This record gives sequence, C-alpha cells and structure tokens, in this order.
Amino acid sequence: MNFTYAEPRHLFKVERVSAGNSPPYDKENHVLPTFKGIPISELKNHSILWALTAEANGWEPGVVSTEVLRAQEEWETVDSIQPETGSRASSDQPGQLISFSEALQHFQTVDLSSFKKRIQPTVRRTGLAALRHLLFGPPKLHQGLHEERDLVLTIAQCGLDSQDPVHGRILQTIYKKLTGSKFDCALHGDHWEDLGFQGANPATDLRGAGFLALLHLLYLVMDSKTLLMAQEIFQLSRHHIQQFPFCLMSVNITRIAIQALREECLTRECNRQQKVIPVVNSFYAATFLRLAHVWRTQQKTISDSGFVLKDLEALAKKNPRRLLKTLEIYLARVSKGQASLLGTLKCYGPQTPHSKDLTFTGVCDLSLHSSEGAWPI
Repeated sequence: MNFTYAEPRHLFKVERVSAGNSPPYDKENHVLPTFKGIPISELKNHSILWALTAEANGWEPGVVSTEVLRAQEEWETVDSIQPETGSRASSDQPGQLISFSEALQHFQTVDLSSFKKRIQPTVRRTGLAALRHLLFGPPKLHQGLHEERDLVLTIAQCGLDSQDPVHGRILQTIYKKLTGSKFDCALHGDHWEDLGFQGANPATDLRGAGFLALLHLLYLVMDSKTLLMAQEIFQLSRHHIQQFPFCLMSVNITRIAIQALREECLTRECNRQQKVIPVVNSFYAATFLRLAHVWRTQQKTISDSGFVLKDLEALAKKNPRRLLKTLEIYLARVSKGQASLLGTLKCYGPQTPHSKDLTFTGVCDLSLHSSEGAWPI
C-alpha cells in the first residue's frame, strides 16, 4: 500500500491495492514518517485511520489486505490500553492492594445464595444443654443483626477461587504486607509455605473457615492499628525454635471465632455495638494476640499447638469481653510506642523458614468432648 502526502497539510491519498499484493514493510523507511512522534492514543483521531478503514477513494471491501484487517483490529483496542504501561486498564489490576472494606463489599454484592443455604446460624442444642442455655445463656442476637451474622457465616462457606480477580488481589495484599515485597507473586507456589500455609495452594488450608480466614488475615494486615501486631506475630512464627505456620494458625483462630459466633458467645458484645463484623474481627485479632503472648512467654513449640489452641478456645468463649479489652489496651499502647508483642524475646539463632517436616495440630484435629461441639458452620 503506497501513501503520498503533501506538506504541510498532511493530506493523504490512498491508492487501490489488490489483495495479497501489499508491499513489504520497510523498517528503515516506513510509510508513516509524519506520525513518528505522535502518541499512540492520538493516532486514532488522525485521517490515516480513516484511510485504512473507510471505503473511500474506490477502496472496496473485497480488496482489503489481511495486514489492513489486522491493523484495524489493533486500532479498535487502543482505548482499552494504557499508553504509559501497555497493560489493560482495570480496577482489578494485579499489583493494586485491596482494603478490607473493598473486599467485604465484593462479597456483599455477589450472589452467595448457594452458600447461604449451607449455614447453621446457631448451634443446635437438645435436652439439658438447651434448657441450661435458655435459662443461663446469653441474650438473643437482635433481629436487625441477623443478616450481618449470616453474611459472616456465608463467607466462611466460600472457597478460594483463583479465577476471581478480587480473590487474587486479597492473596497478593496479604503476601505483600507480611513480606514487604512490592512485586506480585504467583497464586500457587512454594512461597506460600513461607507464610505458613501447608502447601503451594492456600485454598487447601481453608477447611472449616473458608474465605473468612483470608478476610481475617486481610483485616489484620490492612488495619493500621493491627499491622504491627501481625508483623510481630509473623516474626515470632519464624523463630528458629518456636516457629509455627503463621497462616495455618490464623485459620484455626478464625475457626474459633466462627464457633464463638454460632454458640452466641459474642451476642452480648454484638448487641452492645450494634454490629457483627467488627466484633468478629476484633475477637479474631484478640484471640491471635492471646495465642502469641502464650506462645512467647510460655516458650511453646509446634508440638504444643493442639493443646494451646484447645485451651485458647475455651478461654475465648468463656470471657470474650476480657480478650477484647486486652486487645484494646494493647493497641492503645502500641499507638503510643509503649508496647511490643515480642518485647525482649531472645532469638538464639537466625529466623528460619518453616520446615516441611513440622506437624501442626489444629482445633479441628482434636477430639471434642462438648455435647454442643459440632463443627459445621
């Protein structure tokens, strides 16, 4: 295809070209010299585009070359390409951190009806257990909070979908905030084991907690008040003697939070605050803080994990208000630079990655002796 142009008006004349006879592209003397310095986003407004695509000057559709058709398809995508980066513009771009509120909004807007059918909002009690709970148990959750409670339990039924860009952003955010990395990582790979998952695919470790486990981790690392706490617990988890799988431990604490909600241990606090999600989030953080304190001060190791979690669950359900108050005091002191979770923790060696030979016992691996203790959500 030969173009002739006259300066300074840059008027173009398109000569008719037969199909399959387009001249070869000359890299040294290409046919578009006057457009060399024009941004690609501006070329779409120039007459050259119309010369390539319009049926003008006797150019009939039947004689358009394959090169021209290919060029036309490329031009049609110009609007969706960012000139600066060459990547498609999207609110779900990889590399963009996601806040807890944005992630929660995603679950509030998608259809979760199939997952909601599976939930059991409260623990089913029979016989003396039901009578005792009726007479001496906590108050009923206010009717206006049922929908919010059900959303929490429904998210706990959802799995990780690697095809959902929001799910991917949540994982990437957790990884970057814990490791300090500024780069994306693969959604599957050994690097997840460094964060304390059991394998290369985080989805396999969400049993009993579902996607709520990842939302809790996201809350922990994206809330400015709890980020330092999260980083210090992560640091403790990599201690060469007291190491434990950080993310797997977090999943177990989410399970405790779910069960506490279902057993109505958090009802009084939810009614007081007229909220459910913030209470569950704070309860999760407070329980994790308590675990880290016990782990550090009592020199616990991975072999103690199952028993530590069992005792922690009993304490958390018995007096959740006490745990929440402890968290409140701790965070207030941290904000003033007066507290550190690790304190004077002595490291007798360098921090090490988690060994694949570690045996971790979670709350779901322990036998339950409570008459109320069914674990389905």
